[in-house]
Amino acid sequence: MNEKIDIFWAGVRAEFPLLVGVFPFGMIYGALALNAGLSLAASQMMSSIVFAGSSQFIAAQLIHDAAPGLVIVLTIAVVNLRHMLYSASLAPYLKDLPVRWKVLLAYLLTDEAYAPTALKFEREGVTPLGHWFLFGAGLALWSTWQVSTGLGIFLGASLPQSWPLDFALPLTFIALVMPALKNRPAIAAALSAGLVALLAYGLPFKLGLILAALTGILVGTVLEGRK
Repeated sequence: MNEKIDIFWAGVRAEFPLLVGVFPFGMIYGALALNAGLSLAASQMMSSIVFAGSSQFIAAQLIHDAAPGLVIVLTIAVVNLRHMLYSASLAPYLKDLPVRWKVLLAYLLTDEAYAPTALKFEREGVTPLGHWFLFGAGLALWSTWQVSTGLGIFLGASLPQSWPLDFALPLTFIALVMPALKNRPAIAAALSAGLVALLAYGLPFKLGLILAALTGILVGTVLEGRK
């Protein structure tokens, strides 16, 4: 049992540097959710149930624009396609776990939880208790996200409606994307997606976002295959 706890806390410690950036991100979401017309309870429940920062931002904006439910679900599905890659990457290390563990870890699997876990698994290979590391990293992120969202909701309720909180969303995503643009496929994918997003801005219900995301995925995949 002590070894499990040690590995769990190792995951928490590995996640801690990433939480510094997650906290303000969660606060911004909480304020934007209220600005989009979501209730206090719905704003917090989205963080607890959906637990996906980018999807929550986009869903809040689409709800604000009165988009149909199908469009909201489809847009979020496209944005979260990357999680299929995360799952496929970690599956060889977690394939022997009971279903209850797989369900829990699938729920906790996010960009920030995946990064330190993938490095650990690549370094150490398959270990009997390795899943406790992902559990620690994921739970640390989940807890931080709930607290930061709640604080953002609390502060957002007192902010003037005239404040341009929507502008914080693109700025936040730019800050998240820029450090990842380290090779030609990534840069080309970002530029092509950005160009399509601008050209398709006038499409209804933010469908331009779906088209831009699919374009970036296609361009990045093709160029990655040619390396």
